[in-house]
Amino acid sequence: MRFWYRVGWLVSRAVFTFYFRFRTYTPENVPLNGPVILASNHASYLDPPLVGSGIKRPINYLARQSLFSIWPFGWLLRQLNSVPVDRDGGGAAGLRAILDRLLSGGGIILFPEGTRTQDGNLQPARSGIGLTVIKSLAPVVPVRVFGTYEAFGRHHRVPRPRRVSVKYGCPMLFEALREESKTCTKPRLKEIYQQVADEIMAEIAKLQPNEHPLSASPVPR
Repeated sequence: MRFWYRVGWLVSRAVFTFYFRFRTYTPENVPLNGPVILASNHASYLDPPLVGSGIKRPINYLARQSLFSIWPFGWLLRQLNSVPVDRDGGGAAGLRAILDRLLSGGGIILFPEGTRTQDGNLQPARSGIGLTVIKSLAPVVPVRVFGTYEAFGRHHRVPRPRRVSVKYGCPMLFEALREESKTCTKPRLKEIYQQVADEIMAEIAKLQPNEHPLSASPVPR
């Protein structure tokens, strides 16, 4: 970890530990080296630092491109391994930046749902993550966060001291679909992107914390 990234990582862990009493489950499922995509549900602004705080390797984060031109936010974002993307996060430049980080052996956090949940339940996956997965060779680790909606959901102005936790699932490889994508038709390619996204979201829905039996929120189709 670079110096400022490690400082941020330590501060985040301290805040999550003492204010949110956070728990981490099966972080050993995340490779310590090499490219990896962490695909997480999205309930709160707390989710990116929570997912990154639970593992002992640096991770890249997505940030709106316009923020990089504002001092000192631009400098800080670069120190925290942030990747500039456009407002929707689906532009060609953003995709190239993400793939470059993965090709250089980095890890990155992506949210299949695309935006924060409105009601705390899981949302349908968008096909964008499927495109990224197919274009890369990185394994995908499904991740589920718990409690962040209650702690700092869309309807909260200030984070509340609720328990939060994060669980990391087993890596997914998608080798067969990557191979098929090399020769298939464009309509089938679009289907593959959505299929990958749906399979990732289904694995996220299966993840449950070990300490209490929270019921899985159904993934709308």
